[in-house]
Amino acid sequence: MNYSDKHLHIVSFNVPYPPDYGGVIDVFYKIKALHELGIKVHLHCFHYGRDESSELESLCEKVYYYPRKKFYQAIYSSIPYIVGSRKNDELLSNLTADNYPVLFEGMHTCFYLNHPALRHKIKAVRMHNVEWDYYRSLKESESNYLIKYYYHYEAKKLKKFEDELKYADKIFAISKSDFEYLRQSYESISYVSAFHSNETITSVPGRGNFILYHGNLSVVENNQAAMFIAKKIAKELPYHFVFAGKNPLKSLKKEIKNISNIELIENPPFEKMAQLMSEAHINLLYTFQHTGIKLKLLNSLYRGRYVVVNGKMVNYTGLEPLCITEDNPNATKRIITELMSRDFQQSDIDKRKRLLESHFGNRHNALQIAKGIFGESSPPTPDPEAAPADLHR
Repeated sequence: MNYSDKHLHIVSFNVPYPPDYGGVIDVFYKIKALHELGIKVHLHCFHYGRDESSELESLCEKVYYYPRKKFYQAIYSSIPYIVGSRKNDELLSNLTADNYPVLFEGMHTCFYLNHPALRHKIKAVRMHNVEWDYYRSLKESESNYLIKYYYHYEAKKLKKFEDELKYADKIFAISKSDFEYLRQSYESISYVSAFHSNETITSVPGRGNFILYHGNLSVVENNQAAMFIAKKIAKELPYHFVFAGKNPLKSLKKEIKNISNIELIENPPFEKMAQLMSEAHINLLYTFQHTGIKLKLLNSLYRGRYVVVNGKMVNYTGLEPLCITEDNPNATKRIITELMSRDFQQSDIDKRKRLLESHFGNRHNALQIAKGIFGESSPPTPDPEAAPADLHR
């Protein structure tokens, strides 16, 4: 199908440029891939802590920016804060100005999913997580009582608000586990893996001389994983470990200060992080939250040599055949010792190409979304009496 005559509204929870953390990476490279298919994107993004972007304007027909409500303006509500803080009358007005379909990025942007003024439109939701479960996991990892309390009640609100997904014409789950969960309640659902920055596999054969753990080190989940690797694995092995990522927490800095074989690289630029992934002999990735596919896992497989993970990092992603999976830290140490004396082979790269390029490439993913929105259904006839009266519901 030729998509050059198609227009699509995308509502993003944040300005998706620069693509420097998980959620906005998926949004930015999705926009880029849809643009390359010829689809004319009308981007709506909430504007907090990130600048307007000429890069986005070069990929989109038009970019709209809206302020996000402050915490105190939206927290006292039955609507989850991440949703209620993105209620904006101007956004609703812009979405109702034409008959183009709408893709809502994450539960965060779904405040108007069930609005009568949009009932004549095709509406799709890109699920980045099962949000209530993600917030429940954040609560379990958090030690600050007030933050734990916030996560607890936000998870309860998100669980209730998830019922709004019944008003979506199409849902795109980001992981197989999310797909299996959501398909129990919703019929029009597809699995479309994460969009990412990789166009080709750049892994190289041979051998590196260090083990890399990378991620946003300001996130509690990643800090927990880094602390575990430092205490249970790295300090008991003779190899050089590199921990690299954004804004590491003080607890991690304190833990590794006296572990001589761990090097901490704070806030590496994109190019440096890509270089580290490529040069490492092992990308070692751990998580204690099973929250869908991790972009750092895809990046490691596209760019790195051996990828060693625990089960929660890879299970139900479809990437299991490309990783070495082990949950027991003692067994992980034995695996690392064996791999550090073994060259990474061209046959390993060929195996990755067969799976990644056929099922995880951005063009493949963009075609699945385009087909789901434009190729399987058409919008019903608009109700001319409904939209004007209901704009400020």
